[in-house]
Amino acid sequence: MESNTCIRLFADQLQIKNCKSKLKTAQKSFASLSNILALTGNEVRLKMVYLLEEENELCPCDLADILGMTIPAVSQHLRKLKDGNIVETRKEGQTIYYTLTQENLKILRPFFKHIYQQTQKLETI
Repeated sequence: MESNTCIRLFADQLQIKNCKSKLKTAQKSFASLSNILALTGNEVRLKMVYLLEEENELCPCDLADILGMTIPAVSQHLRKLKDGNIVETRKEGQTIYYTLTQENLKILRPFFKHIYQQTQKLETI
């Protein structure tokens, strides 16, 4: 059986202190990114967020039609995204439009870049 015992002779106390400081300094960013990743870790919500980035804003009816889902199912996912501050809403008459919050859009764009690159590769084949 393998042991989880560290065999180093001397700990680099400065390195340990610096790493702890980096984690403490970035704590808010870790919490924010962790929240975003947890919410978009669901494939349906990830698709919704992707579509909102592509189209800028969509209503639940649009998303339901695009994803082949019921409006109540879409609304449940949108509620989670809104509660997590991933999306914000704008009301026009009886219709509610959803958009990504600008703060989270900056965080999510690199992930979408990966999707775009993969799509481009498939289109050239």
